[in-house]
Amino acid sequence: MFNALSRWLFTMAGWRVAGSVPHLPKGIWAVAPHTTNWDFFVGLGVRSAIGVWIQYLAKSTLFTWYAGWFFRLLGGKPVYRDKSHNLVDATVDVFNENPSLHICITPEGTRSNVSKLKTGFYYIALKAGVPIIPVGFDWPRKLVILGEPIVVTGNYENDMLPFYKFFSQVHGIKKDWLKDWEQTGIMH
Repeated sequence: MFNALSRWLFTMAGWRVAGSVPHLPKGIWAVAPHTTNWDFFVGLGVRSAIGVWIQYLAKSTLFTWYAGWFFRLLGGKPVYRDKSHNLVDATVDVFNENPSLHICITPEGTRSNVSKLKTGFYYIALKAGVPIIPVGFDWPRKLVILGEPIVVTGNYENDMLPFYKFFSQVHGIKKDWLKDWEQTGIMH
């Protein structure tokens, strides 16, 4: 019932999905640009629209005693930023323990402007042997764009080139990490 409701709200709000849904047992869905709290609701809608149970990582402060159950019910996994945790290895272990798992990560790590991406999503994909699926939130056109899966090899610049090219085509806010690459060709 929840999936039907979120799919209906997604459609009624005027959102659409472009691109092919990859039929993979595992993947990291890398979403950008992350600019507003509304991204969460768009994500719930697109997840229902494409029929793939994509879980997500979110800051642990959202998982309070009174709201944590709700975020877990929606597929949330808390990320503890206040302690020294090896998030990459912990997430790789979760991928290795599950025959089917999809996780959404925002490589920018914040709604604020950033000059470089976090690289954890890349190293999770590399160590777990799972592809990265780029997902663009194109707010001006109310379009969620699904990119082709990227299989990483350990050569960061070669692997990430299609990633940067993909997000360069997404309309709307461009953060400094992408603007800098478009101007200089250098990945930060």
